[in-house]
Amino acid sequence: MRSARRAMAAASLSGALLFCSLASSAADPAGTAQPHLWPALSAPTVDPVIERRIDALLSAMSIEQKVGQIIQGDIGSTTPEDVAQYHLGSILNGGSSSPGGDEFGPASAWVAAADAYYEASMRPNGDLPRIPVMWGSDAVHGHNNIVGATLFPHNIGLGAARNPALMERIGEVTATEMRVTGLDWTFAPTIAVARDDRWGRTYESFGEDPAIAESYAAALVHGIQGRKGDADWLRGAHIIATAKHFLADGGTSDGRDRGDAKIDEAGLIRLHAPAYVAALGADVQSVMASFSGWNGVKMHGNESLLTGVLKQRWGFDGLVVGDWDGHAKVPGCSPTDCPASIAAGLDLYMGPASWKGLYASTLAAAQSGKLSMARLDDAVRRILRVKLRTGLFEEGKPSARPYAARYELLGAPEHRAVARQAVRESLVLLRNDGVLPLKTDTRILVAGDGADNVAKQSGGWTLTWQGTGTLPGHFPGATSIFAGVRDAVTAGGGTAELSVEGRFTTRPDAAIVVFGEDPYAEFQGDRADLYFDDTRGNLDVMKRLKAAGIPVVAIFLSGRPLWVNRHINAADAFVAAWLPGSEGGGVADVLFGKADFKGKLPFSWPADAKGAPLNVGDPDYKPLYPFGFGLTLTDRKSASRLSEDPGIVVEQPLTGPIFARGRAVGTRLLQIDGANDSPQVISGAADNGAIAVRPVDRDAQEDAREIIWSGRSRGTLIVANPRAADLSRAGPLALTLDLRVDQAPAGPATLELRCGAGCTARLDIAPRLSAIAAKGWQTLSVPLACLSGAQLDKVTAPFALSSGMPMRLTLSSIALTPVKETPCR
Repeated sequence: MRSARRAMAAASLSGALLFCSLASSAADPAGTAQPHLWPALSAPTVDPVIERRIDALLSAMSIEQKVGQIIQGDIGSTTPEDVAQYHLGSILNGGSSSPGGDEFGPASAWVAAADAYYEASMRPNGDLPRIPVMWGSDAVHGHNNIVGATLFPHNIGLGAARNPALMERIGEVTATEMRVTGLDWTFAPTIAVARDDRWGRTYESFGEDPAIAESYAAALVHGIQGRKGDADWLRGAHIIATAKHFLADGGTSDGRDRGDAKIDEAGLIRLHAPAYVAALGADVQSVMASFSGWNGVKMHGNESLLTGVLKQRWGFDGLVVGDWDGHAKVPGCSPTDCPASIAAGLDLYMGPASWKGLYASTLAAAQSGKLSMARLDDAVRRILRVKLRTGLFEEGKPSARPYAARYELLGAPEHRAVARQAVRESLVLLRNDGVLPLKTDTRILVAGDGADNVAKQSGGWTLTWQGTGTLPGHFPGATSIFAGVRDAVTAGGGTAELSVEGRFTTRPDAAIVVFGEDPYAEFQGDRADLYFDDTRGNLDVMKRLKAAGIPVVAIFLSGRPLWVNRHINAADAFVAAWLPGSEGGGVADVLFGKADFKGKLPFSWPADAKGAPLNVGDPDYKPLYPFGFGLTLTDRKSASRLSEDPGIVVEQPLTGPIFARGRAVGTRLLQIDGANDSPQVISGAADNGAIAVRPVDRDAQEDAREIIWSGRSRGTLIVANPRAADLSRAGPLALTLDLRVDQAPAGPATLELRCGAGCTARLDIAPRLSAIAAKGWQTLSVPLACLSGAQLDKVTAPFALSSGMPMRLTLSSIALTPVKETPCR
């Protein structure tokens, strides 16, 4: 039956594409799918015993209990007592949540917390049936929330490996290590097809060609869940998998996280459907709806896709879970109120901190009939079906389940061996002038800020959401790239020396320089272009070493291809290492010839830094290195020098206008964002519900912008730099605004200067704005020294104005102007 489902899906996909290309959809509104154009899947087999048990449970459940089952709270905002009182069906730990609030706590704390939540869900409550709670977690490159767990390369590296069998083994290891900590559900695999490398989640994609994700989806689901029909399907060492994010999260315009995929239905099917067809063919039990939208319709509210395609056309009988308050972006919804999302086909709200208000509003909607009982029962049925299939009703508390508390399995040698193999196979050799393979009986200098840095080589979603704030001691058993090189060289009779700055006393035979992107996750990794900002001086290190006649091997750590022509020119060999995870020894394996390079580019490598989408098969396809490129150790030849013109303006004046004539100046970006949203670049009128912007005339046509804060939730107007700027070199500065305050703020209005993740300087300027309200055009100057906490050497946004209260302004210009040192007032 499994193979029949997959064969039928494959055959129908090509037919669907042909039919879709021929069919006219002119009568269908944008963002509305026509399910009959999509590939058909055979219906999954139904277990009548389970269905009868579900019938009995539904008949015995109260409406309050049913509503509780379709709501998921985050452990940072949800106690075991909450689970008992509100009948919550599941919990999650978000990227920054952990038992007791300790992100680096022991695995035993996770088991204890899992027991506490489970026991609360099973506490007797009159005649109501007892339904065990599920715990979901983002284990996206191993069990990455747990200190000491095995950390695999992120998906971009796995995509370079082109090895489905290895993916199944990675799924098995991840599921086993999650079982150790008492968890039963992973929000993985991510099967996004990233089509714009500026997207901050590009590294969570296996590649730009849907064929890679299609070939991996079933293998990963089988590794995580096991195979349907086998005794250990969803049992033993296996857990629940999630295919995410449905649909086209990697296809948004300009690579904006949580943005909108502007693509016709034929393209949607061709690029973004195949991996889901494969995952459903492997009987994945959960699908996560995407934050993003398709042609203006948010996925959390797209009934034509969630219900029409996924559930009806494809016959998916598992559960559809939301993403972090993603329902709030459906028109007419808020984080605490959104029956429209359930009506569209969502089965389980992810309401991390909003769950209590969401419970109350959903209960009221169900009681009033606004949310139909049939739809509520169907959602609950799907959740119960997954819980029954996975044995939660019989397995008892998490600490009593298979593999629980077997802490020796976290980062076990056999697990790390799988990860080390994945590292070896993920590395892509882009250049080799003859220096590789290196010899182990020589003197090797290892330099660069990534050389002895497990956190940097592991990237985002590593112990913390952004992968930042960690220390070396948080990675017991892990091997940095330097440590892997040292071990290989020492075993071969040579020596390895670590110097981040590339200094040495005894001349080395070769130097390895490890550098690249700092960790990030989700929208915090969105970029305006693909220029690699080498803020750590690694290029200077490489040039100095090469000028001294020392062969240079560059190891580039990144979550996407970036423009690094200058660095490639400064190297004798250049390796795209992506984000390899905890097993840096895999890098040494190929550098010293213990294994050959196997990796092939999963994304086309750009010839310039502009960042325009670059995908194999595109018209006028001109990459620096094409999709699928990758050398082996036998490819030893000198490469021609590359152009060092990035094709963009990199440096901008530190002072002067940053917003004028109705738009951001230079390469800066005018953006808006709102609650639970990512910054949206705007050019004309825009409205995200929290803040609305429209062009207006002052002295010339559309030379100013009217900005209206609705007061429904926090909204922000931003002028962002494409890369961090060092304003400390400009001396004392002020933000000078030429504006008209049309409606005084009804509460705080916070002026911000942003300086990277976790760095924001703030000042409430509501009193200053109120003082000039209704007085026509005015000039307001605020010294940057007045913004508490400003770090001027790395400014990512020199201006942001945020408020959660009603306010209306019209802006003509914003400038950074030199000022004398004056006290704040």
